[in-house]
Amino acid sequence: MEYRFLGASGLKVPVLSFGTATFGGGNDFFKAWGSTQVDEAKKLIDICLEAGVNLFDTADIYSDGLAEEVLGKAIAGKQRSELLISTKTTFTFGDGPNNQGSSRHHILNQIEGSLRRLGTDYINIYHMHGFDGNTPVEETLRTLDDLVENGKVRYIAASNFSGWHLMKSLGISERYGWNRYVAHQVYYSLLNREYEWELMPLGLDQKVGSIIWSPLAGGRLGGKFSRKKELPTSGRVAAGGSPVPIEVTEKERLFKITDVLEDIAEEIGKSVSQVALNWLLQRPIISSIIIGARNEDQLKQNLGAVGWNLTTE
Repeated sequence: MEYRFLGASGLKVPVLSFGTATFGGGNDFFKAWGSTQVDEAKKLIDICLEAGVNLFDTADIYSDGLAEEVLGKAIAGKQRSELLISTKTTFTFGDGPNNQGSSRHHILNQIEGSLRRLGTDYINIYHMHGFDGNTPVEETLRTLDDLVENGKVRYIAASNFSGWHLMKSLGISERYGWNRYVAHQVYYSLLNREYEWELMPLGLDQKVGSIIWSPLAGGRLGGKFSRKKELPTSGRVAAGGSPVPIEVTEKERLFKITDVLEDIAEEIGKSVSQVALNWLLQRPIISSIIIGARNEDQLKQNLGAVGWNLTTE
């Protein structure tokens, strides 16, 4: 496994990390993603660790906290110092007017819940899951700085921010000498490359590492979608369990991409998904790519995306 620094921090992370949105299946939306329970989660995590993947990504809203709980039980008894745990907050969790956003009130409530569900006393990477336009940025960043100072969080990161959201946050952290976002979790794939317009140059300039979610475009670059095949009528995408809506691209554009992926995969003896993932790993400022899997075969397939590199050609 290759390891890279997470942005300008001194923390090294594996180029592949494991996402746990498929853990729990606690509501209809996430059941379509997956319903992995503790016993199967333990097997998947053991496969990851054997391959050198020690970064596990989750969020408080995944199955209303159940994904964190399953992950916490699955890693129980393992050497905590050898694991990197990433989780997130900001989105609505529970009822009430203050159970959402990036206010001090919500962050402090949610970090305690995440620590409890994960069975740990610190989070390695804590993300703001989205930008909160109602809470002053200073309030959010001061709260996160306090969490780093008191040891409950090691590094802070953003997720799904626009360029100005991220740059404003970095400027405020610099102004007050607070801990800054070292990473930005973003959507980026061969199918949707808007990340390259502004966020990639920003990351390069400010040394903010990128953690990529849905690198296979919600399963559309995983090998099942092809001009040569009937479109799947079952599975995660068909069931509505993709975080990437079907409307993000037209069918012909998808097929033009999968045509080339299939040709390259056949030429070099790799799978379509492995080629798509490896392409991302060659892009600038990428620290880690989040892979997900509902079973061991899917996981092993994705792990085969490392240990080799596509040529520039």
